Amino acid sequence: MAENDENNDVGKFDVSSKFWRVLLMIAAVFLIFAGPTYISYLLFKILNVNYFASVISGFALFIAGLLLMWFLIRKKIIT
Repeated sequence: MAENDENNDVGKFDVSSKFWRVLLMIAAVFLIFAGPTYISYLLFKILNVNYFASVISGFALFIAGLLLMWFLIRKKIIT
């Protein structure tokens, strides 16, 4: 059990706690699904950002979500 706790400590955050696991999982899912769709639409239609800039920012949020999900799986925070 002590080995598992040592592996899941990242910086000052104890990501093995239930609160951080749930929060990081929700953030990853939000970035993966809402990043390329809703955020791109919000940037393009409501904030009048260039279409290509909104698509690129949506893709960047998608990649950030995938990287966060990969981190959570690699550290065995989610199984």
